[in-house]
Amino acid sequence: MAGLLLAGFALLGTAVLSATQWHSAPYIEANQRQFLLDSLSVVIPPGSFDNDLIGDSVELADPPLLGIDGPTPVYRARLGDTVSAVAFRVVAPDGYSGDIELLMGVRADGQISGVRVISHHETPGLGDAIEVRRSAWIKTFTGRSIGDPGDAGWRVKRDGGQFDQFTGATITPRAVVKAIRKGLTFVARHRDVLFFAPRGEQPPTMAGAPTGKQGARLP
Repeated sequence: MAGLLLAGFALLGTAVLSATQWHSAPYIEANQRQFLLDSLSVVIPPGSFDNDLIGDSVELADPPLLGIDGPTPVYRARLGDTVSAVAFRVVAPDGYSGDIELLMGVRADGQISGVRVISHHETPGLGDAIEVRRSAWIKTFTGRSIGDPGDAGWRVKRDGGQFDQFTGATITPRAVVKAIRKGLTFVARHRDVLFFAPRGEQPPTMAGAPTGKQGARLP
């Protein structure tokens, strides 16, 4: 009898949990979508697009430049029928304490429209100055391009470049500068697909490609 009671409670608990998950799933999905939209609007400022950023994307894979195995979404901002900017993730694998994941936006003219740190494990009080809440350092990349400051300038000042490092923490900003430079190279390399492929059309080499191992990602 006791066994039957326990089994009954277990089934009841499972039913309640399933019902709760079913009921809350739409709200979770809506919250995740809004979080993604809010994140994209930071690196692609409102007013520079009039489309649904999430609904207009292509998937591309370029592990050497993005630091991500397998295809990853690139969100496209449009004004009318013209792609004005793109936003995507790029991972710096050589942070002081591991991967540093960034979200960056690049305009059609090749200039950075914004960069933000999504996740990292850098040392509090030192490497975490890459976060916008800790310093304005990450904002100094806005308006930069491959040619500004040029190959020699895309380094921290300690290495002869133009970007500040942090006192007691050079590895972290060095990794971020390198990753952002690779992100710009990614956009230049795949420019035809990113800015000119029709809505809903995936690159032939990527459509249906296996996803593979993914890094941490936005919802």
